[in-house]
Amino acid sequence: MAAAKPWKTLDDMDLAGKVVLIRVDINVPMEDGRVTDMTRIERILPTVKDVLAAGGKPVLLAHFGRPKGEVRADMSLGMVREALEGALGSPVRFAANCIGAEAKQGVAALEAGETLLLENTRFHAEETKNDAMFAASLAALGDIYCNDAFSAAHRAHASTEAIARLLPACAGRLMQAELEALEGALGAPERPVVAVVGGAKVSTKLDLLGNLVGKADHLVIGGGMANTFLAAKGVNVGKSLCEHDLADTAREILAKAEAAGCEVVLPRDITVAREFKANADHDIVAVDACPDDAMILDVGPDSSAYIAEVVKGAKTLIMNGPLGVFEMEPFQTGTFAMLDVIAAQTNAGALVSVAGGGDTVAAINAAGKGDDFSYISTAGGAFLEWMEGKTLPGVAALED
Repeated sequence: MAAAKPWKTLDDMDLAGKVVLIRVDINVPMEDGRVTDMTRIERILPTVKDVLAAGGKPVLLAHFGRPKGEVRADMSLGMVREALEGALGSPVRFAANCIGAEAKQGVAALEAGETLLLENTRFHAEETKNDAMFAASLAALGDIYCNDAFSAAHRAHASTEAIARLLPACAGRLMQAELEALEGALGAPERPVVAVVGGAKVSTKLDLLGNLVGKADHLVIGGGMANTFLAAKGVNVGKSLCEHDLADTAREILAKAEAAGCEVVLPRDITVAREFKANADHDIVAVDACPDDAMILDVGPDSSAYIAEVVKGAKTLIMNGPLGVFEMEPFQTGTFAMLDVIAAQTNAGALVSVAGGGDTVAAINAAGKGDDFSYISTAGGAFLEWMEGKTLPGVAALED
């Protein structure tokens, strides 16, 4: 029997006839007043539709850009209303403020089957200050609070944290899916667990690596980060991107991993080039044979073969970062080969795979594997902080 969740979902709430304040992330890219990527809008639809189907009245709270407390026409959520209405397939009204008379009138005028979109919460400086009075003004508009914006859960803002303590609160469908996927990957995972961490710099992922060596059975390190670890072990990395000043830190992480029984998987062979450009002349050499004037831009086939073995032996995999410069031919080879194995294992039902982070999602999409992971998080900072073992204010507020 699954353990009881520390937070409620829509299924735990009586929504009929209730005004449900839903915090969403529809901070979508725009061009010439039109939405250019509908992903974030599409991901909130299940929550809004479920509230409507249960006879509730959805009122959407969201931020857009960084207006820093100023009202700016170029950051008005009014621009998103039409795209939202088209995706939802039912009427969406808009109120030109998220508190006060305009917001109250908008809520009062809502009829069954309609959704209300409130103006950008960040037009008020009190939003990012997690101001109690501002949160109370938001809470006064509704009966129930529903947070469906995991991507904003790492920030203690009035519409993500303070408001959750003022109304009966629950997680929306997207938040629920995200929390369940991450809990399955890191909270109580099926072992063995493999963590793949790539990217340019170790310095940006110190907390992440420190947390993962205590949770994973195998930690695959790729990208520029791997060079820092190789250099810390005395391997010449030529002109590769490398944080030589973090050698001691890298050795500490390796020692911590060894003590925790976590195998750190570093490249065994490497793909090197003397120019950082697509289709540059390149060679595959042993990891300790990088020429002084060359850069490591990907792992080699021996590394890929070993990583494939590790992935095939895993029950759970969490990925944040590619193995090489996947944006350029032929240096995507290692990353794509690993994604092939992850996809095959996931589709065979042998692996639970969770991935997140901008570069990671871009690499997965470039490889055409977007439908082959158990869960792909688009949450960015919140995903990373969860992997680092940090408490997310927006999630903690739902648990209280």
